[in-house]
Amino acid sequence: MIFGFNTDAKVGDTVYHVQSEARENDLLLQTQVFVKGHCIGKRASSYAEKTVQPGFSVEQMHELLKAQHRMMLEAVRESRAESVFCSDGEVQDVNAGGLAVKWVNSDAVFSGGTATLKLFIRDLGVAADGALITSRLSLTADAHIHSQSATEVDGSADLEITLPGESATETPVLVRAIYNEKSVTRKFRLKRG
Repeated sequence: MIFGFNTDAKVGDTVYHVQSEARENDLLLQTQVFVKGHCIGKRASSYAEKTVQPGFSVEQMHELLKAQHRMMLEAVRESRAESVFCSDGEVQDVNAGGLAVKWVNSDAVFSGGTATLKLFIRDLGVAADGALITSRLSLTADAHIHSQSATEVDGSADLEITLPGESATETPVLVRAIYNEKSVTRKFRLKRG
């Protein structure tokens, strides 16, 4: 069982509460920073790419979570937490290379045979023009590319996915963006109606 981390850090007269947890269904590590019960920022990192590597374990995921928690604590103590927060909805890989993906229509419910994901890809906060985006319907290392697209000048892309015929309420999909030798991989759960 994976437990999260909770740490209070006092900087001047302000007490910051740093809380980290693994969201295993989404293959995300999430760290939030609170002041007086209000979330002032967060960082979400995907470890989806790691899960398809042979030998990746729950213990390794726990170590990644611990490292992210420690990094955020250091940033809080050095009064630079805002520099490591992610913009709302953006997620980077655990390698923190600066490439981030944001799924804009994540609340969509898809019916019929296709789903169109609306994505934004940014590199260090700047639109990633021409990033290659691929999807896989299997969460294994040898899964074939199911669909692909590329980002526009503003970093936006539409990724059309042909949904399998199963009647599940959700379809998991692994989406990867590659740009300037960096990558970010996310597991999304497409809601079906």
